[in-house]
Amino acid sequence: MNRLALFGGTPVRRDGFPSWPIHDQQEERALLDVLHSGRWWSGTQAYHDANSVEVPSRVAAFESAFAAYCGATYGLACSTGTAALEIALKAAGIGPGDEVIVPPYTFLATASAPLLVGAIPVFCDVEADTLNLDPDRIEEAITPHTRAIIPVHFAGLAADMERIMSIARARNLFVLEDAAHAHGATSNGRHLGTLGDAGTFSFQASKNMTAGEGGLILTDDPHLAELCNSYIWAGRKLGFEWYEHFRLGWNYRLTEFQAAILSQQLTRLPQQLATRMSNGFRLNELLKGIPGIQPLAIPPWVTLHSFHLYILRLDANSFGVSREEFLAALEAEGIPCSGGYAHPLYRNLMFAENQFHANGAPLSPREPHIDFARYVELCPCAEQACRETVWIEHRVLLASPQAVEDVARAIQKIYECRREFQPTMAR
Repeated sequence: MNRLALFGGTPVRRDGFPSWPIHDQQEERALLDVLHSGRWWSGTQAYHDANSVEVPSRVAAFESAFAAYCGATYGLACSTGTAALEIALKAAGIGPGDEVIVPPYTFLATASAPLLVGAIPVFCDVEADTLNLDPDRIEEAITPHTRAIIPVHFAGLAADMERIMSIARARNLFVLEDAAHAHGATSNGRHLGTLGDAGTFSFQASKNMTAGEGGLILTDDPHLAELCNSYIWAGRKLGFEWYEHFRLGWNYRLTEFQAAILSQQLTRLPQQLATRMSNGFRLNELLKGIPGIQPLAIPPWVTLHSFHLYILRLDANSFGVSREEFLAALEAEGIPCSGGYAHPLYRNLMFAENQFHANGAPLSPREPHIDFARYVELCPCAEQACRETVWIEHRVLLASPQAVEDVARAIQKIYECRREFQPTMAR
């Protein structure tokens, strides 16, 4: 092969990859319909136009469509994925002093949502080969104060929900699936987000379905759904007067504009899911045999993988190039990539300094100052993942099979040309 592009050679790929988000006249028409309707916000309350004709709610229509697609009874749309987690926890009765088991290798929201309802996040390590919550470690994290578990289906890869639910059911713990990466993904044929007591999704700009922002809660529990709806709507209750408020809630509504976009995005999801999965599995095969390259494992229960991210582990010693060198070289070859999280969540200053509530209010009278530094020793797999992972955006997997082959060719090229780097490590 020629020299690495990083050092003046020809890049493996010059044509780029699909941009994200993907949209066309469907979204444009849907947005204009909302604009001209004059109804820009809605939800569960009836709306009538100037002629007293009831106008269908696009939010309600999207809630129903997404819930039906996933096989859930109720869908409750809200402003963000973070809000969805917070609402679901509060509806489950999680509050001050309660402990919620969360993985440390995830976005902040998984741990901040418990904090926002006054609960304490307890970090439990992930599996090295999937980056999902490790069921073998959950038992160690449970205390008499544990009330809930939030497994994350990281990168759209299903966590071991059968084992997690078994542990939770034996101890009467609430299970809230964080499916922010998992639109359309399934485990043993069932949609992620429907396997626990509730599941949440994000429609933030990078997600596999997006309206720029947005979130949604799925559940089959009518009481939980009623409470979630009330918390989204400032503590209101269906069937009562608009200015009657029954509990402390938020204004976490989704707009009609967002729902209009998401309804169109949902029609694209099945084909995009199939394309990402086909290309993701193909890339797994193409990377076999390259020393030091290990894609995430695909457990047998995974029936649909949404591949929100394509993730591989880089063993720098075996590959002969540091991760920083690898990322720079891969980017130069025309493959967009990153190293993901710089460190596990508990290393953030907000945890190190207990910066959670005003006036230094403690999370718990049992433990006024929580030592989150202890998780450095308790979560070795999360620590290692932050040193070794390479993330490739899901839009790359929406390209042609030939384009995906370029990803593998670029990685192979870096390996074959690894001696072009300065000898910063043994090669």
